[in-house]
Amino acid sequence: MDTTYTITDLALSLDTVWMLLAAMLVFFMQPGFALVEAGFTRTKNTANIMMKNLLDFMMGSLLFWAVGFGFMFGTGGFIGMPHLFNFSFYDTELPVAGFLVFQTVFCATASTIVSGAMAERTKFSMYLAYTILISVIIYPVSGHWTWGGGWLMNGDEGSFMMNTFGTTFHDFAGSTVVHSVGGWIALVGAAILGPRIGKYDKDKKSRAIPGHNLALASLGVFILWFGWFGFNPGSQLAASGEGNRTAISHVFLTTNLAACAGGIFSLLVAWFKYKKPSLSLTLNGVLAGLVGITAGCDLVSPMGAAIIGAICGTVMIFAVDFIDHVLKIDDPVGASSVHGVCGCLGTILTGFLATEEGLFYSGSANFLGAQLFGAVVVGCWAAGMGFVVFKGLDMVHGLRVPARVEEEGLDIYEHGETAYNS
Repeated sequence: MDTTYTITDLALSLDTVWMLLAAMLVFFMQPGFALVEAGFTRTKNTANIMMKNLLDFMMGSLLFWAVGFGFMFGTGGFIGMPHLFNFSFYDTELPVAGFLVFQTVFCATASTIVSGAMAERTKFSMYLAYTILISVIIYPVSGHWTWGGGWLMNGDEGSFMMNTFGTTFHDFAGSTVVHSVGGWIALVGAAILGPRIGKYDKDKKSRAIPGHNLALASLGVFILWFGWFGFNPGSQLAASGEGNRTAISHVFLTTNLAACAGGIFSLLVAWFKYKKPSLSLTLNGVLAGLVGITAGCDLVSPMGAAIIGAICGTVMIFAVDFIDHVLKIDDPVGASSVHGVCGCLGTILTGFLATEEGLFYSGSANFLGAQLFGAVVVGCWAAGMGFVVFKGLDMVHGLRVPARVEEEGLDIYEHGETAYNS
């Protein structure tokens, strides 16, 4: 028996199982997002929210397999070469079908983020349309730049990033690629859609519209927290060998510490600012910490992870307030603050706190510059494309349901059924 071959084969099998297990955990984040969004919104729109989250994964899976995977991982600088309905072009030691599944669940996450910010007033048909465009174009293109061999990750001599910064952009598991892309699209979509009826009075003063079930939202956050242990450690894509087992253990630790710090600091800031320890803001603080650490969970120390979580949990409180009271953009679940603002912030903070290239450790601002540049470029891409998509859909068919439908609930009018029946 060839012992060397047997050990190598066993290691690849272990790595494959780890990748697919991580994909399952990330898939489980879909019901987490659904419960958070449903809990933070009103009873009359629950079935609509559940349907949208179901649709995200179904449409995203088919479209990413058919078109998006080629755009993301095909050869090219700006966009990958399309390989319609074909993933065999991608060369990897791990089974390419499994890698496709792993990348698919990330694509579905980016789409799902948008639904919360535009909840309770968007036509279901229009949601279907922009889900298609996110899965086929917006996410795969920015993903290609950062993960698929595109220009932001090109470390070859003479490349743009090496000539400009001397290093490449780093986003280990998607603070920018997944979360800020979804967050900035969500912000633009909510702005074009307009606020829910009754959200602002005649003097443009914001009114709270409480969600119907914080118990559901809490369960959703716990599910997302659990799923993040696939999202971040799973992005190592391997578990065999000392290097991999050390890496995934480190990422588990930094991910959890950032989540805890984000939740604690958002609780404290909300308590100080609003005189009450708000459950809803603490839940979003946990998510803010998770989003923030996702870019640099492999590069920062445990202390650095706690700092990133604390900063993101704190900034999220003020971002929610700014978007609501200053920009007058109605985001029912705080998706643009949690995912857009904290995704961008966590990516930039990695430039300060990475233990090798970070500014605080190396004394060089090159890596920080690359992180800042990458976060801004991807953010501009997502927001710009979001504007084109939503403005176009609004002009052609109208994004928003009629006032009567919004007031009485999307469930019965859009789907012919309600989530709760006595």
